[in-house]
Amino acid sequence: MGQSLVQNYIHLIYSTKNAVPFIQPPVETELYGYLGGICNRLDCQSIIVGGYYDHVHMLFKLSKKIALIKLVEEVKSHSSKWIKTKGVAYKDFYWQNGYGAFSVNPKQVDTVKTYIAHQHEHHTKVTFQEEYLGFLKKYNVEYNGRYIWD
Repeated sequence: MGQSLVQNYIHLIYSTKNAVPFIQPPVETELYGYLGGICNRLDCQSIIVGGYYDHVHMLFKLSKKIALIKLVEEVKSHSSKWIKTKGVAYKDFYWQNGYGAFSVNPKQVDTVKTYIAHQHEHHTKVTFQEEYLGFLKKYNVEYNGRYIWD
């Protein structure tokens, strides 16, 4: 086969350290744009970035030129440095150590986009912890409860 063809849609989820609700207006929209820009710069087409006060959801096409872990490192480290430039209120900002990354069927991209776009409404009924554990259950991901919220 002469070409390397890739079509991997990824739904990435990660939280602020200790679920501190740092992601609020006015920085919220700017942060989501910044995160999407990092993805695009790394040749990973950002489809939508959203979330809630204590976590982020990103939907993107993973480039064949970068490993997922490298993308996550870049997104988290650059955005953490960036948000700290937004004022003294963000001096203690950190992302949690881990993340969840889930493959998305191309036929389900619009469903995931809608889900991410409605995070504020969604979290009037469900906590981030409940939501995240639901994803782990849905995707049959084994995890150690001792370390999941680090």
